[in-house]
Amino acid sequence: MLVSKLKPARDILALHAAAPPAAPDAAPRPRAEHFGENYAQELQAKAAALPRTVKWHFVGGLQANKARALAAGVPNLWCVSGVDSARKADLLDRGRAAAVEARARERGEGRGAEEDEDEGERRLRVKIQVNTSGEAQKAGVAPADAPALARHVVERCPHLRLAGLMTVGAVARSADGAENEDFRALARARDDVAAALGVPAAGLELSMGMSADFEAAVAMGSDEVRVGSSIFGERPPRRAAETA
Repeated sequence: MLVSKLKPARDILALHAAAPPAAPDAAPRPRAEHFGENYAQELQAKAAALPRTVKWHFVGGLQANKARALAAGVPNLWCVSGVDSARKADLLDRGRAAAVEARARERGEGRGAEEDEDEGERRLRVKIQVNTSGEAQKAGVAPADAPALARHVVERCPHLRLAGLMTVGAVARSADGAENEDFRALARARDDVAAALGVPAAGLELSMGMSADFEAAVAMGSDEVRVGSSIFGERPPRRAAETA
């Protein structure tokens, strides 16, 4: 996933547009589809300006007062990585329900149409954020609390689908090719969640690794890495960013 925070919408569109073939007889190059944003308002503004074929991920620290509006206002919101409380899960669930109803009205199908809607559109994917490093400045539930939150999502949030777990590990722990204990901790948390829910662990994704440590994360089983600066370059200060 390409993290595009504080980068202009035109940069995202350039990567999302189908690339021309490298040679006249070659197949078109695949386009980037999955983009991540850290700020809810920025994501909503970009989503309004760009094609609905973009699959948006929210990867920042989600504020509860913005959760419902985010899920309701972005029809092509693909996943929220960073759910760390039952309250935020409930607000996202209500927002997704509102989005489903709005799409039904757009299609002229009336109430009750969500049963006929594609599963991928009806249910918003979410990943539980786990604070594996124990750092006070990082969001996320403690590993021991992940199963209870996962059960809440599965049992109480019909418009959400538990896609997996994510963490922002301490980058220093991946130095010199060492196996990052934070990544190990996330894998153990996934096993605990799977056991609590009675589902296969392989069905829950691990989202771990960023530009500085994605290789170590992949080596330790990451299903998704969040890469931004190594693709887009250095980001400007937030106050100076031109994102629209």
